Amino acid sequence: MPRRMVPDLWLFSIVLALIGLGIVMVYSASAIVAAERFKDPYFFMKKQLAFGILGLGVFWGGMLVNYRQWRRVFLPLLALSGLLLILVLLPPFGQEINGTRRWLRMGYFSFQPTELAKFALVLYLAQFLARRREVVGDFLFGFLPPLLVTGAMALLVMAQPDLGNAVALLMMVFCLLFVAGARLRQMATVFLLASPLLALAAAGASYRVRRLLAFWDPWSDPRGSGFQMIQSYLALGGGGLAGRGLGESKQKLFYLPEPHTDFIFAIIGEELGFIGAVAVVMLFGLLIWRGIRVGLRAPEPFGALLALGLTAMLGTQALVNLGVVVGLLPTKGLPLPFVSFGGSSLLVAMLSVGVLLNISQHGQGP
Repeated sequence: MPRRMVPDLWLFSIVLALIGLGIVMVYSASAIVAAERFKDPYFFMKKQLAFGILGLGVFWGGMLVNYRQWRRVFLPLLALSGLLLILVLLPPFGQEINGTRRWLRMGYFSFQPTELAKFALVLYLAQFLARRREVVGDFLFGFLPPLLVTGAMALLVMAQPDLGNAVALLMMVFCLLFVAGARLRQMATVFLLASPLLALAAAGASYRVRRLLAFWDPWSDPRGSGFQMIQSYLALGGGGLAGRGLGESKQKLFYLPEPHTDFIFAIIGEELGFIGAVAVVMLFGLLIWRGIRVGLRAPEPFGALLALGLTAMLGTQALVNLGVVVGLLPTKGLPLPFVSFGGSSLLVAMLSVGVLLNISQHGQGP
């Protein structure tokens, strides 16, 4: 099958639109906070722009390198990810912020190993399931090994502690196991067995219990655990149909905590209104559709599973973030891909789309 020289232009355009929107909204949401904390209203925007420029190189590299070459490095990359997840827990290496250890400090920048671990895990799962697709339905040889690897990664992430990303890892592996042909009975059994463990993990930390109670009724503690959720509601409701206008958000004025990170969609809803918020949701919907399309048209199983896994990684993170902001899910520390402030997330997301675009160049059909 001859290689198509043109990548998926829809996917390319969608990602560029989301990145551009992200840089604009990071500045709009963070200027006041940055001026107060760092005496520079452009502080967060400059960092996001720097990561965006660096990400373009990563993005271009992922698009140019034949996706089959990733088979050679999936094991070292998986081992490196595991090592970094261990190092981030150790005081000399990990940077503690608000009682968590999720970042490795590297000079002026910080890096979150969990983001690299997601990408490495998708590579491993795509390689493993492509080679053993005939025995995926076998619990011992096809289903259990990827589950154990993912479980080990998830435990390291939970130790940071970061239950949200741990759940995202499990959701991602279940998506890939499903499309690879795993039996629904096995998946349902594992889910039922894991549910009590997840419940214990949630109940084992007081702040998680408060988050769950705030999710159920944020107005029961409006100045405490429910504060962020209520401010998100006020931002979304205050935007109306067309929004207050770019830069005119009221909730970013020290009401909504960290408006440029996990809750940036609330600022989008306030400044750009219902129309702007729906447009962002549609962009992510189109991204997921084009990613699935790339996977279905891939020339062989590894490419298909890699494309579908990367799409699941980006899609689940976007859906969880949006679900939290609109109150459909308990508060989790997951950024909105391409849009929220955060260099690690942006770099890995851009690399992932670069790989997706490379697979699309090898795709079958017009």
